[in-house]
Amino acid sequence: MSALDPQPAPAAGHAPEPGPRAPAVHYALGIDSGGSGVRIALGSVGPLGAPATEPLTWHSPSPALVGEHGIDAAGLLARVLPAAQRLLRQVGAERVAAVCVGAAGMASLGDDLRAHLPAALTDALGLRRLALAADGVTAYVGALGQRPGAVVAAGTGMIALGTDLGDGPHGAWRRVDGWGHLLGDCGGGAWIGRAGLEAAMRAHDGRAGGSQPLLSRLEAVFGPPEHLPGLLYPRPDRPAVLASFAPEVGRCAATDPVAAAILHEAADHIARAAQAAFPHPPSTDQAARGDDAGALALTGGLFRMGAPLVDPVRRELARRLPGVPVTEAAGDPLAGALRVASALAADALRLPVDGELLQVL
Repeated sequence: MSALDPQPAPAAGHAPEPGPRAPAVHYALGIDSGGSGVRIALGSVGPLGAPATEPLTWHSPSPALVGEHGIDAAGLLARVLPAAQRLLRQVGAERVAAVCVGAAGMASLGDDLRAHLPAALTDALGLRRLALAADGVTAYVGALGQRPGAVVAAGTGMIALGTDLGDGPHGAWRRVDGWGHLLGDCGGGAWIGRAGLEAAMRAHDGRAGGSQPLLSRLEAVFGPPEHLPGLLYPRPDRPAVLASFAPEVGRCAATDPVAAAILHEAADHIARAAQAAFPHPPSTDQAARGDDAGALALTGGLFRMGAPLVDPVRRELARRLPGVPVTEAAGDPLAGALRVASALAADALRLPVDGELLQVL
C-alpha cells in the first residue's frame, strides 16, 4: 500500500491507537535582585538547557532591603512570588522546574535568603531545583554563557568574575571586588557618583580640586548642596542614589577635566579588576602570535554611559590584557539567571558550583 492509498478504518468496537504525546513543557524562573530593583523572567526550557522561548518578565524599581540578617528574604518573596504566579497563569502552568536567584551581595549578605528561599519557593512554585548565585555569576552567564573567560559587571556596583570552568562543577571562580559601596565596588556607578558629588562639594566649599560644572548638576538634581547629607544618609537605597549621579559625571566629562579624571580613574579600577579576574592572563608572546586567550565581556547599565567611560576602559584593557578580545555581552544578569535555571532544569549546568558564589539545592 502506498502512502497515497486510503488507510483502512479501525475495526468495529476498537478505538484508534492514540498518537504520540506532545512533550511536556517545562518552565524555568530567573530572579535578579540588584541595587536598582528586582526583576524576574519566566521561560520554557529547551532540550540543551537554554531558554526555548522569549521569556515573560516583571520588574520592581525598588531594591531588596538589607537588614541585620543580610538581604531580607521575606521582603523579596513578598514581591517576587505574586509576580511569578501571575506569569505562570499567563502561560497556563502551575509550577516551575528550576529557579535561579541572582542577588547583589549573595556571597556575604545571603544568609537570610539561604535560610528561607528554598522552602518558600518550593511550596509556592513546586520547583525541583534551586540555584542561589551572586549577581556576578548571573552577569557572567548572561554575557558569556557557559564559556571560559571573564566578565566585568558594572552598574550601581562593580564586580569582575572569571573562570576557565575547570572540571565542570569542580572548577573555580576568580572573584574581584563586588564588596559594596563602603568597601569597594571601585569604578562602579555608586563610586563614580560619590566621586562626582565629592568634587561638587569641594567647589561649594571653595576647596582645591572642586568642579563648578558638577556643582551645577548637583544643584539641578538634588537642590541646595548643604541639604544633600540629609537627603542621602538616611536612604536605605543610598548606593542607587549615588549611582544616579554617575551619568551627570559622564555628561560633564567632555568639557570638565575633573569629571574626565574621575572617569579615567574609574576605567583604571575596572581594567585592574578584569586583569585580576581573567583566568589565564596572556603573555606578550601569546599576544604577538595572536593566540586566543579567552573572552572578556563588559556588561551592566553603567556602560550605557558610552564613550566618556567606555573609551578609557577599552584603552586600559588593551594595555593590561593585550590580545584578549573584548566582546559584546550576549545578555544581562536577568538573562543569566534564567539561563542558569534553564540549565539546571535540563541537567546541563557546567559552571563551578562552590557553595558561595553559586550554590545548587
